[in-house]
Amino acid sequence: MWTARGKDDSEQRVLVVVTTVKLDPAEKGYKRSLVDKLSRAAREHLAESKDAESFVLINRLRDWNSENS
Repeated sequence: MWTARGKDDSEQRVLVVVTTVKLDPAEKGYKRSLVDKLSRAAREHLAESKDAESFVLINRLRDWNSENS
């Protein structure tokens, strides 16, 4: 979980899903079905837990540099 803070100091809890799945449709190896599956699981978790209002899918940090090579 991550807490996002707005300009008005409001806070929103965000579920951050870190993955090795390719998230950009322009990337080689991107599979929409896997991204959809992760998104669906995140939405279901949020609906059950009420721990956060939204979610974001991101690649793990160590993969960021290799994607730009």
